[in-house]
Amino acid sequence: MYLTIFLQMKKQLAQLDKWLDLATEHAKAKSFDPNVLMGVRLAPDQFPFSRQIQIATDTAKMAVGRVTGKDVPKWEDNETTLAELQTRVKKAIDILAAPTEKDFEGIATRTVTQPRWEGKIMSAPDYFIEHALPNFYFHLTTTYALLRHNGVPIGKRDYLGALSLKSP
Repeated sequence: MYLTIFLQMKKQLAQLDKWLDLATEHAKAKSFDPNVLMGVRLAPDQFPFSRQIQIATDTAKMAVGRVTGKDVPKWEDNETTLAELQTRVKKAIDILAAPTEKDFEGIATRTVTQPRWEGKIMSAPDYFIEHALPNFYFHLTTTYALLRHNGVPIGKRDYLGALSLKSP
């Protein structure tokens, strides 16, 4: 189950990579610097576009580390261009491609904590389902909404990507 969900997160990050291509193309077509998107927000108290992607990618890679018990690299949040964000997204995709079913053995006995939880813990499965997945999709969806709000021509099919449809 966990491997399948990580593969879906990987797919969604690949879609995000495509959105960034579309954002760059849109900016060129409208004659503006695509990097102006780095600071856009839907509300004044919301994290900017760049931070939404940083959090989505951090959430994905940290979820891998926390549920498998493996170390993941720490990244500086210093991207200043869409191209640098794309590099970050591709690095996260690589991390999500690495786990195997064996990596999830013992997940039921692992616990997760974070400094902001003030000493409290969660089981790794609860952390993954209750925290990591919703957080990942929240920031991914916010990124999508920011692009749509700024005129990038993306739609639901761009969000979902290819589906594994089969003829009956």
